[in-house]
Amino acid sequence: MLAKNFSRKISPDPIHKVDLGFRAKKSLGQNWLTNPAPLARMIEAARLAAGETVLEVGPGTGSLTAALLATGAKVVAVEKDDRLISLLQNKFAPEIKSGQLTLIHKDILDFLKTPDASVGTPTLRRGYKLIANLPYYITGQLLRQVLTSTHQPSLVVVMLQKEVAERIVSKNNKESLLSISVKIYGEPKYVATVRAGNFQPVPKVDSAILLIDQINKNKFVEAKVSEEKVFQILKQGFGSKRKMLKNNLGVEEEVLTLCTLDSKVRAEDLKLEDWLCLSKNI
Repeated sequence: MLAKNFSRKISPDPIHKVDLGFRAKKSLGQNWLTNPAPLARMIEAARLAAGETVLEVGPGTGSLTAALLATGAKVVAVEKDDRLISLLQNKFAPEIKSGQLTLIHKDILDFLKTPDASVGTPTLRRGYKLIANLPYYITGQLLRQVLTSTHQPSLVVVMLQKEVAERIVSKNNKESLLSISVKIYGEPKYVATVRAGNFQPVPKVDSAILLIDQINKNKFVEAKVSEEKVFQILKQGFGSKRKMLKNNLGVEEEVLTLCTLDSKVRAEDLKLEDWLCLSKNI
């Protein structure tokens, strides 16, 4: 399951040898990656080709940005911290001038709410790829906005908190609202563990690289049920983990039988196809 465990220290990207003159902001979840090896693994997982469009969230000091640009991809990088904008503008002046890099000073969650992913910038049409080292605190909300969007990415490769990545892929064979919410749109794969020591400042927990492939909304169409209905049932079903599913949903056992589910089953034991069946029959 794990392609590689990045615990070995290797030479950092030159940008990290420079005194930036300011500290990382805890409020923005900033931790600078000092080992370039995980970046190469992210690029590999994303299967990037020259000319493809990439959305990068929080480029920070530009390590991942440089790796993305080296593939020939066109990058739209959205950075919230105004202290980093001038640094990025100077570092990537040629790429900005040529149009290969579009640097946007904005909160990514606000950026994604705009009708065409920001007026005056390359429109992120269906097929772009999201590749980012995510701040832990926005992971759930960002994935939700991106996956439910009208203009979905074709693929997502993100570095996020290890525990969250494990929940998404259901490492313990127990599902959660988060794991089902991701699986209904794509195929998540745990790519690699990235130890905390690979970052500066060092976070309290390890990270992981997660791939979400084959992103689409076909499952709703095939099941002939709306996104709204499915998520209504999911939220009810996971409303109380200790209760049996039939009590959370307030349904008769006949409905569970119709979906070949045991009367004492709990939400965490259901697979995606079970939730689609329930959504269609409730």
